[in-house]
Amino acid sequence: MKRIITYGTFDLLHYGHINLLKRAHDLGDYLIVALSTDEFNWDAKQKKTYFPYEKRKQLLEAIRYVDLVIPETSWEQKNSDIQLYQADIFVMGDDWQGKFDYIADQTDAEVIYLQRTPEISTSQIKNDLNQHNLTKNP
Repeated sequence: MKRIITYGTFDLLHYGHINLLKRAHDLGDYLIVALSTDEFNWDAKQKKTYFPYEKRKQLLEAIRYVDLVIPETSWEQKNSDIQLYQADIFVMGDDWQGKFDYIADQTDAEVIYLQRTPEISTSQIKNDLNQHNLTKNP
């Protein structure tokens, strides 16, 4: 069985996320998603999510391409997760291109960066909503 692991916040889940998860799952047989906790998002990324961790986890678990959701609590846990879950492939969106190449040197996992869906992102959705609210409530 070929196991795939990916990481992310997956806030305001959208079709770009679904495309990425499907393509990641298509690389193997079992997809593990390490979902950033609320604390990790705030402490390490200075990001506040719209949906709390448990709601984002529930959404991911409902997607047929996702086999297991685990918490991401630190940047450093990737190598140990790969070993613990016996992941063969580490996948990230191509906006992280090159940032995780070291994983291939430190583990047996192949590192693959998948192209993101260009016309959609959570940041874009948040910006669009902010613009809509500004024009609606001047």
